[in-house]
Amino acid sequence: MDGRTWTVYLLDIVSMELSTSRVHGSSVETFRGFFKGMSFPVVSVAISNAVAFGSYSNALDYLTRSGKHNNSDQSKRASLTAVFMAGCFSGLAQLFVTAPTDLVKVRLQNQTKSGRNKYRGPIHCIAVILREDGVKGLFRGIWALALRDVPCYGLYFLPYELICRMLTEKGKQPGNTVVLVAGGVAGVVTWACATPMDMVKARLQMCGGGGRMYSGVLNCITVSVREEGMRVFFKGLLLNSVRAFPVNAVTFLSFEMLLRAMTDSPQD
Repeated sequence: MDGRTWTVYLLDIVSMELSTSRVHGSSVETFRGFFKGMSFPVVSVAISNAVAFGSYSNALDYLTRSGKHNNSDQSKRASLTAVFMAGCFSGLAQLFVTAPTDLVKVRLQNQTKSGRNKYRGPIHCIAVILREDGVKGLFRGIWALALRDVPCYGLYFLPYELICRMLTEKGKQPGNTVVLVAGGVAGVVTWACATPMDMVKARLQMCGGGGRMYSGVLNCITVSVREEGMRVFFKGLLLNSVRAFPVNAVTFLSFEMLLRAMTDSPQD
């Protein structure tokens, strides 16, 4: 695992603590607390990204081929509407992978060190959730996650595609620098929009795991705003943005490089 992954995960822990902490709540953590729940998301992130980028590429290809303009000149450049729709579809597709893995990550990250932990690790966490809440327990907070991911994945790919087109000559592929900049900006834009619902999602996921109980998305929003004001929606925004730029810059560069390596034919 590279240094970037460790750094990103440490920032994710801090962001999660800010999202789930309430006005009068506090917790004391040792240095080990920064690495709670790390193994599970590290293993599952490859699957989640594969589903998201794979479903996006296939959805965009389908929308482009079935669209009104099937000219060979335009077949390689989809409309921005198609890009957004394909992004939304990818957000929906990866939801069923992300929901349970993200739930386990949040539960493990939010365990306090005052005495004994409820979960001994990812597998034990899954077993406890299944025993207490059944299969549906693994998808706790999925509606908030859907409200975050479906539109935000549309926004994720839209600015990336737009910036690449703006900074690249027509008929050419974007260079590595352009991909890095476009990917970084796309990540920041996405997390700026996703942070409010990410807070709601994290708090709902902690229901039954030692956190406060909410009856649903609207109840969580109402209670949080009443107790903490509108600023509650922007907890962790700065950290999310700082984390988003390098992570997504490298993510998109890796995606583009792998795609080119697998699709470039010898005669090109």
